[in-house]
Amino acid sequence: MSFPAVVHAEWIKIRSLRSLAGSLMSVFLATAGFSILVCAALGRPEPGVTDFDPVLFSYYGLNFGQMAALTFGAIAMAAEYKNAGIRVSLAAVPNRGLFYAAKLTVVAWLAFVVGLVTSLTCFLSGQALIDKGFGIGIGDPGALRAVVGCALYFALISLLSAGLAALLRSVTGALSLLVPLFLILPFVIGDVSRDSSVAEFLPDRAGQQILLQDPAGTLGPWSGMAVLALWSALATAAGWWALRRRDA
Repeated sequence: MSFPAVVHAEWIKIRSLRSLAGSLMSVFLATAGFSILVCAALGRPEPGVTDFDPVLFSYYGLNFGQMAALTFGAIAMAAEYKNAGIRVSLAAVPNRGLFYAAKLTVVAWLAFVVGLVTSLTCFLSGQALIDKGFGIGIGDPGALRAVVGCALYFALISLLSAGLAALLRSVTGALSLLVPLFLILPFVIGDVSRDSSVAEFLPDRAGQQILLQDPAGTLGPWSGMAVLALWSALATAAGWWALRRRDA
């Protein structure tokens, strides 16, 4: 089978799983919903705040939506191992590299498209709700970069999750590592480390640099995205190693 044909087959499989559609919808609803609520409720920086970032302010709900993106990537890959479904998939596509690449392509593409729609909604709605004088336009510095970067962020963390799910063959196993990595470890490292820059190299902190209008610190917007891409590459490589060496 050709690569486009395998990609089409993987798209049909993913589209047929309601849990995956729900995860993608949750990415949009959680990210955009919480972001819009906060922008509508606050509308401006609190008195005395001097480092207000109007771009980042529009993405307040990202930390909620990213959990749905991680779940999407994990389910999309781990579903293959439910009821020995991987055997059927590999019988249809014996070339494991072709199968794995097609699966990851569909996961990344769907996460990017949903992420782009979510990102545009967050930015445009957020800036419309921010009080006059504090908001910015799509053409202002850092705005368009953040809109595209948010979509890339969702795509890369979905790949990271899919790679771990391929390695562990389990949604629960993948999320048991990813939830602490994204929600707990950054704060723990930031509190106990003498060098706060260490936490900047964790996947969420690195990737979210692109959402800052004027990033400060060790990593810039694109170097931070490169660090996240490296995390995703390592996870997907580990998943490929497991798929190639283990019996179906």
